Amino acid sequence: MLRTRRILLGTAGALAGARAAAQAPAPFPSRPVRIVPFGTAGGPIDALARAYGDRLAQRFGQPVIVDPKPGASGIIAADFVAKAPADGHTVLFTLPLTHVNVPILQAKVPYDPLRDFQPLSMLATGGPMLVARAQAPYNSLREFVEFARTRPVQNYGTWGNGSTAHLFCELLRRQTGANLVHVAYKSEAAAHTDLFGESLDFAWANPSTARNQTQAGKMKALAIAGTRRVAALPQVPTFDEQGFAGFDIDSWIGVYAPARTPPGVVEAWVAALRETTRLPEIAARLVAFGFEPLGNTPAEFLERYRADYPRIAELIKAAGVTAE
Repeated sequence: MLRTRRILLGTAGALAGARAAAQAPAPFPSRPVRIVPFGTAGGPIDALARAYGDRLAQRFGQPVIVDPKPGASGIIAADFVAKAPADGHTVLFTLPLTHVNVPILQAKVPYDPLRDFQPLSMLATGGPMLVARAQAPYNSLREFVEFARTRPVQNYGTWGNGSTAHLFCELLRRQTGANLVHVAYKSEAAAHTDLFGESLDFAWANPSTARNQTQAGKMKALAIAGTRRVAALPQVPTFDEQGFAGFDIDSWIGVYAPARTPPGVVEAWVAALRETTRLPEIAARLVAFGFEPLGNTPAEFLERYRADYPRIAELIKAAGVTAE
């Protein structure tokens, strides 16, 4: 009888252990990790994702694949990640466009920016620059505005309808009365190709691109949006410094996983992203990109998101932008 009881207890213990093993989360990562960046291959977020990917692969002990899915102002990339398995093996590197601007502007988006995503970390904050060809007959924002007012139309390009760059330029159009006409592209690089080919009169760029093209003698930067100048081009003043109000909203680079990603996996990602952001070569890349390294927590990311949402909604209203 005692032996039978011991066998039963042993069997019960084994069954409990088997159940616990079945319920235990799988180790992370257990296979290659996929980063889906905003924009096209070779674009600024893609390049940044690859820099992070190299370091994350060393940390995770698994390959990190960077898999751009361009188009539709980032909606395609965001929707892909929202519908990916919630196991942490697929994440999104993105800008506010996918989670703030587009959901405000469009009544129907195939994902919910809060319900369908788990924020991981806001890597950095910064702002875009208004740029022109190096041969343009103006050298400051005020000179540009005066020039634009004398022309029937000035066409400009951005990386998407409803992007912060688009909103800022529509606000500038309303403030100045200049006829500034927006052309949306899939990427910053595509807009710059048309700028240099003289199909566009001016455009927007991230500070890293503006610095490189300025050094190459192809571009000049007239103003930077956001709250501060940047190390990439410290001589370029903000809109506010040049007497134009309402442009002091910083952009950000954020990383999201699908909603319902297990807490342990979220913690692994947050620690990995924070420590990678602090690496000197990654921090230097972010600074050169025109952003201030951050690497915050999911709670801090969500707090910043909720603070930005009404400000960008106000900017959309002030700029008079509607969905196209």
